[in-house]
Amino acid sequence: MSTTYRPPPTATRLRFLDALRGVAITGIVFVNIPDMTGLGSDLPGADLGVARTVLDLTVQTRFVPIFEFLFGVGMWFIVSGARERGVTPWVPMVLRLTALFGIGFLHSKVYPGEVLTLYATAGLLVLPIVVLAPRWLQLGLGSVAAVTVFLLAGSSAAEVPGIMLLGAAAAAYGVPALLDRGARAVGFVFLAAAALSVAAVWLQTSAPGDPRFVAAGGRAGLVMAVAYVTGLSLLWTTRARTAIAAVFEPIGRMALTNYVTASLVVVPTGLLLGFAGSTDLVPALVLGACVIAVQSVVSRIWLHHFRYGPLEWVWRAMTWRTLPRFTAG
Repeated sequence: MSTTYRPPPTATRLRFLDALRGVAITGIVFVNIPDMTGLGSDLPGADLGVARTVLDLTVQTRFVPIFEFLFGVGMWFIVSGARERGVTPWVPMVLRLTALFGIGFLHSKVYPGEVLTLYATAGLLVLPIVVLAPRWLQLGLGSVAAVTVFLLAGSSAAEVPGIMLLGAAAAAYGVPALLDRGARAVGFVFLAAAALSVAAVWLQTSAPGDPRFVAAGGRAGLVMAVAYVTGLSLLWTTRARTAIAAVFEPIGRMALTNYVTASLVVVPTGLLLGFAGSTDLVPALVLGACVIAVQSVVSRIWLHHFRYGPLEWVWRAMTWRTLPRFTAG
């Protein structure tokens, strides 16, 4: 008998993953805001002030690893789902990743800094391991790859395959269910990650150079990402769950749609408001917060009537080569 973890049926969907995905998308919007708005691009070398420093130490490189991890979790769910349907996982996964690359390519015409094409490419790279390798090997290879990249270079595009493998292995071992119920082990990991985060941020601020790009910043980002995920898991078991779910779960269920539409709103707005000639980051952050707030409300209304977001429906249809039911109920 296989001891590999199986995902719960749709009726018992792990809502924490949707909320976590929503939090990750929110963080990524704030990470991308300076680039999407072109802030200070007409003033090279300009100081963006204290807000930039706060962003570098709390957001930059902190949420991207979470999204990469969740992408790996999603890969494993699709592979497992294909096997439960009695079909080979190769076809739906290749179709899924190819479709994502196409969406990312179109998105790059609006925002050149988008990551969907990178994720699709990395997904194709690690797909044979996710499909063929046992979970212990996925965990080992992912750990070695991720640790090597972060030790040598901090945060970079090279981290993506390793973290994706960690996400797939975590799903195979049932970690999403542990996070959903805030298991005791999650608390221990949170305490360790929180303590390490203090030291990691101190090293980041002590390192010479731009805090966004120094290797110490990438390492701090990875440690803080673990603290953020486990901290949110612990909050999920308290009364705060209601508020977290209300704000972030709808965003997470429509993560792909919200990621793309954020660019469609922020990029032209930045041009219209002349952010390229400004060094004030605060208005850009306010714009990001407004976009997220509107997306949360619109996503909740949309999901009241429909089962999937628009791009999520297209992505699912292309993955399984079927037309899934669109309306809710």
